[in-house]
Amino acid sequence: QVQVAESGGGLVQDGGSLRLSCAASGRTFSSYAMGWFRQAPGKERDFVAAISRTGYTTYYAESVKGRFTISRDNAKNTVHLKMNSLKPEDPAIYYCTATYARNNSYSTARSRAYEYWGQGTQVTVSS
Repeated sequence: QVQVAESGGGLVQDGGSLRLSCAASGRTFSSYAMGWFRQAPGKERDFVAAISRTGYTTYYAESVKGRFTISRDNAKNTVHLKMNSLKPEDPAIYYCTATYARNNSYSTARSRAYEYWGQGTQVTVSS
């Protein structure tokens, strides 16, 4: 079992950057694939990015590809989401998620595949 907690959200100008962090508890963090999802008011929760348990495989939503980067540090039990060139459509609550990985390359965009979720961190973009 793993618990996750996000941090790093805040207010940033249009075109600016922000780095979200996710701290995970548990000794087996390296056994879990990690993901980031986001939910804007009145909308469904959408996939943003995912990373395999080794960090070698990453997967991005088309809307953020080339602007966002997901990374992890298994020694520190952390996952990061670096967001560049933030746009007016990016504001949302961003959630960190974890799912037990079946192999080293496994990652997924399916929200139902993720077992553990954080409380979320708010990202706001001002124009």
